[in-house]
Parts: sequence; C-alpha cells; structure tokens
Amino acid sequence: MLRLSVRVERQRAEIVLAELLELAPGGVEEVAIGCDVVEYAVYGAPGELPALPDLTAAAGDALVEVRTSEVADDWDRRWREFHKPLVLGSRLAVRPPWEEAVGASVEIVIDPGQAFGTGAHATTRLCLELMLSLASAEPGGGFLDLGCGSGVLAIAAARLGWDPVVALDYDPASVLAAAENAAANGVGVDVLRHDLRVDPVATGRTVAANLLRPLLLTWAGRLASAPAPPETVIAGGLLVGEAEEVARAFSGIGLAEVRRLESGDWAALLLSCGR
Repeated sequence: MLRLSVRVERQRAEIVLAELLELAPGGVEEVAIGCDVVEYAVYGAPGELPALPDLTAAAGDALVEVRTSEVADDWDRRWREFHKPLVLGSRLAVRPPWEEAVGASVEIVIDPGQAFGTGAHATTRLCLELMLSLASAEPGGGFLDLGCGSGVLAIAAARLGWDPVVALDYDPASVLAAAENAAANGVGVDVLRHDLRVDPVATGRTVAANLLRPLLLTWAGRLASAPAPPETVIAGGLLVGEAEEVARAFSGIGLAEVRRLESGDWAALLLSCGR
C-alpha cells in the first residue's frame, strides 16, 4: 500500500482541497503540519493513485511538497486506533462505530472513513463546546452547519434540539458522508452541496461555520447584503492569531464577539447580534 501526500500552504488549503478532490473523489486524509502547512494524503496500490503531475498542477503556487511512501500492511488497524471518542463531560460524546458507548446524555456515532475525522480535532471540539453552552441557554430554532465535513456539528445540533437543521459543503464527498452519518444517527438533516463564494449567501438563525480564515472572511463580507443575517454565529477553524481579524469582520455587520475559546493553536468565536 502506498501513501501519496501533498503539503500546501494553509491559507490556500480549501481551494487546493477542492482541486484535489477532482483527482481523488473518494476523499483525502487531512493532517495539520504546524501553523502554516496542511497535508492532504490518499492511499492506494501502485497504479491506483493520481499522477504526480496532476497533483502538482492541482496544488499550484500553494504547493510545499509532494511525497510518496510505503504504508505498513496493518495500516488499517493503526488508522482505527488513531480515532478515539471525543467526550465533553457527561453531556456529549462523539465516537467511531468500533468504540463502545461512553454513557453521555447525547452520543453521536461518526464513521470517519479514510477522509474524515470523528470530531476530535480542536476546531470541531471548540465549536461543540460553544453549541452546548447555547443549547443550555436557548435551545431550538433553525441551525445551519456551513462547511459540514462529515456532519458532526449538524448531527449534534439536531440531537441538541435545533430544528430544522441544514448542512452545506462544497466537497461532494462531504455531502455524501454527512447525509450517511445523519441517517445512521437517526436525525433529520438537509444536506446540500454549496459554494459559499458564488452561490446565494447562506444564512440561518444560528450558524456554525467551522472554516478556514479566508472563507470566513468571504462569508462575512457576503452577509452584509443578506436580507436576514444570522442572530448567532459560531466561527471555528481559526488559528489563535487570526481570531481578532475575523471578529472585527463580523462586528462590521452587527455580530459582536461574546465569547472566545482557545485550545493550543486553535480558536473559536461565539458571535451574536444581541437580539
């Protein structure tokens, strides 16, 4: 088994990922390499992987490195061991299907496949913590998961009482995975493909946008012309040093920062219009 990896600049990672998924529609593995670089990887037998020139063209000027390496025969077992349950006290747990239930009030089962995590990444965990605080104070109403990935935030929203719940993502593999995971967890989530840069601006009463800084800034700019901007936004996917800039961008459209959580290099913001 071979592992073909592409390292790119973080600030352009979302754009590069979209191009890579055209070459590897089954999905790619994502690994953070420091603060400035993201690694995307695909697995396969010799002859099954995308061609190196195609990968180089897809990454373009954002390319840092392309590397091919052999993977041990037991890579599938090791991959499973990497995905452990995420437990937030006794209230919420997210786990892969091969792990036993941990006894939380809300348990979500997410099959990470080979392209997604189960929600244990710091950015997802911070967003879930902010969602739990909102659910305790004012549960219910519509919820939008913008950039849903495997659907963790959308499924959690449905289990915590928000309704209706919509999940949007540009990546077709994410749309499929989120829909399958929602069905497996027995919740109703409307999952759709969406390009937040060109499609009609997406909004809702409460929005979780676990995105990289460039996409958050793009969405904030487009919200200025939305007829009904959100009342509450959870903005994740941020490095700590990016949080202030993103908070200012949303403040300019009437969404003020009311809480900030940090974990290591990562941050998430809770923003509200004050209504």
